[in-house]
Amino acid sequence: MDNAASRASPIDGRYAWFRLGLSTLLGTIGSAGFWAVVVVLPAVQEEFATDRAGVTVSYTLTMVGFALGNVLLGRVVDRFGIVLPLVATSLALAVGFAGAAMATAFWQFALIQGILIGVGSAGTFGPLLADVSHWFRRRRGIAVALTACGNYFGGALWPLVIRVFLEIDGWRASYLVIGAVCLLVMVPLSLCLRRKPPVAEIGGGATPNAAPLPIALSQRNLMVLLAVAGIGCCIAMSMPQVHIVAYCTDLGYGVARGAEMLSLMLAGGAVSRIAFGFLADRIGGVCTLLCGSVLQCIALFFFLPFDGLVALYAVSLAFGLAQGGIVPCYAIIVREYMPWQVAGQRVGFLIMSTIVGMALGGWMSGRIFDLTGSYQAAILNGIAWNLVNVGIMILILTRTRGTHRTSPAIG
Repeated sequence: MDNAASRASPIDGRYAWFRLGLSTLLGTIGSAGFWAVVVVLPAVQEEFATDRAGVTVSYTLTMVGFALGNVLLGRVVDRFGIVLPLVATSLALAVGFAGAAMATAFWQFALIQGILIGVGSAGTFGPLLADVSHWFRRRRGIAVALTACGNYFGGALWPLVIRVFLEIDGWRASYLVIGAVCLLVMVPLSLCLRRKPPVAEIGGGATPNAAPLPIALSQRNLMVLLAVAGIGCCIAMSMPQVHIVAYCTDLGYGVARGAEMLSLMLAGGAVSRIAFGFLADRIGGVCTLLCGSVLQCIALFFFLPFDGLVALYAVSLAFGLAQGGIVPCYAIIVREYMPWQVAGQRVGFLIMSTIVGMALGGWMSGRIFDLTGSYQAAILNGIAWNLVNVGIMILILTRTRGTHRTSPAIG
């Protein structure tokens, strides 16, 4: 592409960065469905007089809806663009939060969480990552990473906002406010993204986006490998994230210390998403994911010998800095190795695989603890699954034809 064509192309241009900012904001707001249920669980449990295991069904259903929504909405993005699914999910979130606020039985609350709120939240993650990837070439890694950070930004913002409303007027009022914000803010922001991606404007294969990297694997086999890799890395990832609070309680440090360590992990995760995005722009998605997976494995290993309070804070931060950038790399890999026309559905499928890994890993770690009375075996289980991810990334690298093609900036 000559200099004049580069200047005329919207890829990596000002509009692309403006669109990235809107996408990150939409991801931050839309993640309310992902985090709100966690904050209101104690209040919901008390009001509906259910036990702790029973009330967490609402969180599980939210995760299921989030996983399936990434796949279903990814297909819609590939066919109709990002605006239609964004408006639909914005409305789903608004109706869902309002409906949950008016629920008269726990089963109603749980179903609404899964069907409307879970699926609605999905529309502001995987589909947005796929859409943003079409607008960047040289800076695709950092663009996808920043969009993915919307989920973490929401995790830092929404719990604080919801706690204020919980103290003032209870969880139902909190849900009504969130529903109103989704309707009044997300729909107008979604309509600002009506401009078609440059690949659709140009058509065919002559696009400013690089052609898929050549690899000695069929598209189906590559997707299977990436899905298994996503499950493996997130089984490992879930062990500290899901169980760090319980682990600290068992060690006698208390719930508050465990919550602080979890917050430290998420903060480190946000930093690493941005850092890994810059790295992916230089060495490609597979190499970046491999680096993150190796670092995550090392950090997870350090939970074995160190259980002092200060050491656990340090290891938690290190773990967050290692793992935060892994999941967005799957979207980058899809854009590097697969046709742009199927980016939405394939990114959505891989995001679903990572969520399956998180859910499965959280359960496996708890089950292993119940059987052994310790988290040591659960940590070793996470390390084993992490090594599966490392092996798959190495396999993909060895099957990629031509080492000069690993940089997305080169194409």
